[in-house]
Amino acid sequence: MNSSDATLPILTPPRPPAQLYSDAADAVAQLEELYATATAFLVQHFSETVTGGRPEARYRAFYPEIRITTTSFAKADSRLSFGHVPGPGTYATTVTRPDLFRDYLRQQIDLIMRNHGVEVQIGVSETPIPVHFAVASNPDINVPQEGVLDFSLRDVFDVPDLATTNDDIVNGFSVLNADGSVPLAPFTAQRVDYSLARLSHYTATGAEHFQNHVLFTNYQFYVDEFEAFARQALADPDSGYTEFVGPGNAVITDPDGLMPTLMKLPQMPSYHLKREHGAGITLVNIGVGPSNAKTATDHIAVLRPHAWLMVGHCAGLRNSQSLGDFVLAHAYLREDHVLDDDLPVWVPIPALAEIQIALQEAVAEVTGLGGYDLKRIMRTGTVATIDNRNWELRDQSGPVQRLSQSRAIALDMESATIAANGFRFRVPYGTLLCVSDKPLHGELKLPGMATDFYKTQVARHLRIGIRAMERLRDMPLERIHSRKLRSFEETAFL
Repeated sequence: MNSSDATLPILTPPRPPAQLYSDAADAVAQLEELYATATAFLVQHFSETVTGGRPEARYRAFYPEIRITTTSFAKADSRLSFGHVPGPGTYATTVTRPDLFRDYLRQQIDLIMRNHGVEVQIGVSETPIPVHFAVASNPDINVPQEGVLDFSLRDVFDVPDLATTNDDIVNGFSVLNADGSVPLAPFTAQRVDYSLARLSHYTATGAEHFQNHVLFTNYQFYVDEFEAFARQALADPDSGYTEFVGPGNAVITDPDGLMPTLMKLPQMPSYHLKREHGAGITLVNIGVGPSNAKTATDHIAVLRPHAWLMVGHCAGLRNSQSLGDFVLAHAYLREDHVLDDDLPVWVPIPALAEIQIALQEAVAEVTGLGGYDLKRIMRTGTVATIDNRNWELRDQSGPVQRLSQSRAIALDMESATIAANGFRFRVPYGTLLCVSDKPLHGELKLPGMATDFYKTQVARHLRIGIRAMERLRDMPLERIHSRKLRSFEETAFL
């Protein structure tokens, strides 16, 4: 704040006293009311300020928060990887968009209350809501760039603060909230808001459309097949799927309806085949490269999906493989480098049994092969992920030696990044790739080969990914969210 603004009065919305709740639905309803009051206050005064000139006050509103206190060392159900705190203390988290996270919040709060026999306290936190995030869901309001107004926006409203928007909690640092309480959730409200804004920018669809089961791919061909599958699903009244959403938040419910297309697609267009309570499937075309893979998963992680899978193309590294064969990753060789500062390469990325079984059974179901016959078209093993698409043009002795030592059977540019970020963010992950070329054995990805390959394999590959997700959807949540993904002391919320 400038020295001339140091004495500006600070205006805030009414601050009701915190209340205790024994019912999760009532607690979430109060979170929604507090958040709506706070954002309405900021939207109103921001609109007045933009049109009315330099204000005579500073406007501030605060995120709502969830807080619990337990004094017992009683052990919760150890079969669950979430829904309980490690010991006595006070735990708290700020909350944004409780309307968007309603089902998630109800579930997490209910588990805490049942596992610890405590009430939850809902109140107003001490963390200001940046005005950019408060107006983000209002398409009629744009925050002007600094210098457009005749005063500094940050002198009148709170703006995003990167000093407090980070991944310290999920990265395993021993952090405490400013008041000494322990984090209750893996992300703070500011971190969630940051990603919600980025998601809209990168995918051109709103966060409310994302489903709990996310497929990542690196080719547009999969998008075309996903739309075809979605239309078939919408035509089947027993499928349970209700809408298909594309970039620009275009929605179709009629299987023959026209899907409008944007003149310019975003960097990572996303498509959503929706079911009630987010139980549908989202497909994100992340394109090529680990940077995009990290960006997409960094932001989708705040939505707390139940699983994400990579279904894309790879280079087969064994002469015994054929174009079109499948690769089910059991391990990863990480040479993508984009996560080295957040998750060192010495951290193992374990295979998750529930995901692996779902993928293998989906392959068997779609191909009609089983048992030993399945080995003819699918191999399990290590997938290597690199950051240089044209690695074949360099001296191959180093890369090939490492690939051989690691026993890698396939190579791509996204899978290990997606798996590693799944591990980091406690989101169940898996990889099923399709061999599109064999560069070490003279079969490069050439136009004629590629066209024929795409026509014969993409539809089957995508259908396998969808079937795997549908199998995971039918599993109890506590089975999918493996204890392998949890460290010594974890946040109670997923």
